[in-house]
Amino acid sequence: MTTKPLVFEGNTLQLNTDTSAGGIVQVEIQDESGRPLEGFKATDADEINGNYLKVPASWNGRSDVSALAGQPVRLRFVMRDAHLYSFQFNP
Repeated sequence: MTTKPLVFEGNTLQLNTDTSAGGIVQVEIQDESGRPLEGFKATDADEINGNYLKVPASWNGRSDVSALAGQPVRLRFVMRDAHLYSFQFNP
């Protein structure tokens, strides 16, 4: 699933998600035309597994997205056996 371009404020992207035992959620951040941003590609994304109300998305162990705040981006969610209920950028 990929979002329309959006502009956000904040430092972290938090997810409300639930996966099965073998399920995962990963997040890729793209520019507004759909090209993956360096350091935020799906191959950089850490796998999220479990049931969480607020779990930060991360890329190679880093969850800070503040460098991208204020510019249009798309979020691409890569999921297997998972439910994504919401996402939110937080300070």
